[in-house]
Amino acid sequence: MDSVQAIILAVVQGITEFLPVSSSGHLVLLPQLLGWEDQGLAFDVMVHLGTLLAVLIYFRQEVSLILHDTFANLCGAAPTQNSRIGWQIAFATIPVGLVGYFWGDWVESSLRNPRYIAMMMMLFAVVLWWVDKHNKQARDLDSLNTRDIIVIGCAQAMALMPGVSRSGMTIVAALLMGLNRDAAARFSFLMAIPVIILAGGLKAVELMHSETRVDWGILLLGVTVSALVAYACIHWFMGFIRRFSMLPFALYLLVLGVFLLWVFK
Repeated sequence: MDSVQAIILAVVQGITEFLPVSSSGHLVLLPQLLGWEDQGLAFDVMVHLGTLLAVLIYFRQEVSLILHDTFANLCGAAPTQNSRIGWQIAFATIPVGLVGYFWGDWVESSLRNPRYIAMMMMLFAVVLWWVDKHNKQARDLDSLNTRDIIVIGCAQAMALMPGVSRSGMTIVAALLMGLNRDAAARFSFLMAIPVIILAGGLKAVELMHSETRVDWGILLLGVTVSALVAYACIHWFMGFIRRFSMLPFALYLLVLGVFLLWVFK
């Protein structure tokens, strides 16, 4: 790929990773719509690294406190609210880790069909709108319990299907359990850290065992652009959801789904 393609794909990854619109669906569909070759495993690894850097930097204070208190609790210190969140994130990651390990290859090979992705986007749009509309917005992160973690963790595992947003599914699940939008988005973004590390680590292992030629200049460009765009996107989205509903994202997914069904009929 050339630098223009790398920038476009990195921008798409940076925007869609943390918005409820499915980053995997966009990265699968965009090259097909534009007639490009698949961007390849190495590029996917690096743009995911970019979005990981963005969320780590944006939530650096919370992440530092969560890691410190969780490791301290593991070594025998009294539990704190931060260590509690750390353990909740860890347990919520288990379902997606299991599903990815046992069925990840099947999902990648069998469900990357444009029409399937379009239909999943449209279905998720309806779910996103309905849950957001009926959310009571009464709870914050301090109120998370075991049932919440199980539901949110299973929702994250369902998002391995192309066309279903990881952040969208976890936010929807959190809203369904009664969390307010800010708490739902914050927990969703913190949950992204171990998931991106796991997914990126698996892809990195695959890359090390492949014979693909690596263009480090293009990869560095992808990391930089995706990190900058993802950071800006997180900042914008956290402000947006405090004032507005999820309706614009639901409408976007519906329109995109109809368009894709028309293009790939």
